Amino acid sequence: MFSSSPSSSATDAETLRRNRILSSKLYFDVPRSKVPLIYSSSYDIAFLGIEKLHPFDSSKWGRVCRFLIGDAVLNKYSVVEPLEATKDDLLVVHSESYLNSLKSSINVAMIVEVPPLAVLPNCLVQQKVLYPFRRQVGGTILAAKLAKEQGWAINVGGGFHHCCGEKGGGFCAYADISLCIHFSFVRLNISRVMIIDLDAHQGNGHEMDFASDRRVYILDMYNPDIYPFDYEARRYIDQKVEVVSGTTTDEYLRRLDEALEVAASRFDPELVVYNAGTDILDGDPLGRLKISPDGIICRDEKVFRFAREKNIPLVMLTSGGYMKSSARVIADSITNLSNKGLIDMRHSE
Repeated sequence: MFSSSPSSSATDAETLRRNRILSSKLYFDVPRSKVPLIYSSSYDIAFLGIEKLHPFDSSKWGRVCRFLIGDAVLNKYSVVEPLEATKDDLLVVHSESYLNSLKSSINVAMIVEVPPLAVLPNCLVQQKVLYPFRRQVGGTILAAKLAKEQGWAINVGGGFHHCCGEKGGGFCAYADISLCIHFSFVRLNISRVMIIDLDAHQGNGHEMDFASDRRVYILDMYNPDIYPFDYEARRYIDQKVEVVSGTTTDEYLRRLDEALEVAASRFDPELVVYNAGTDILDGDPLGRLKISPDGIICRDEKVFRFAREKNIPLVMLTSGGYMKSSARVIADSITNLSNKGLIDMRHSE
């Protein structure tokens, strides 16, 4: 009896991953009449009011777009609508056993932190909770292609940074950041990616997925006093910037300036994935930081300038944000990026 060596089974797994990526339908050609802003009404989670049992504003994504359209910053016909990530797409990062675990409503309820979901039929949980997440995953993956083509892309959803290949948590059921990066390695011929994670929480999911992958550089600026307290994952952060509860806007932006300068000197990426959580907002019940709305707008501008000055394509994901005011702040930030010429929201006829 011959058993395959660990190296040959790793090669087989890599070949299978590559074939799945190459056969995926998530990358598709987008007409130039669209802008690289990705959203679907399917993103928004509304189900018998159960979504209100979690502090996350699960209608945030649609409200961002409505603000942009209402402010005449965005034409509703120029939005790019992504496809749903299929099981084969998800298997690029996730194990079969993890995906099977989502067929249990109890497991999904624990991951999204909404206990009543545990008693609902799984078909409903799939349709009302996991399907919206899978559409957002499709959006994050597509965003890298659009960023490579147009210099930037914003997925109005995504940023599920607490999920890794084997485990979900913290309202994150799928590892969209890890999936986006693996697709860009294969389909975009990119070999160096920088994750700039500025959500208030540590991005332990992508940290576990890329623990020993030197192609990915992780800058994570997070509050160490809050969830997820993942000390193992912290070992895999290339550049750790800890901002404690109560940190104010000026201090935060000063630390960010320093961090971006260090990152630029250490790593030369071909793609930046920017996880732009708004849970750093003053008053956010989970983030516990004291950053003003103008501070968030300034933060996003700094990251976009960082990428623009180096001519690096940038993908922005909206990630966490647990106050109703988050949607307005995100829309105002996108408007500012457009006004400053860092993104072009005009669509060609």
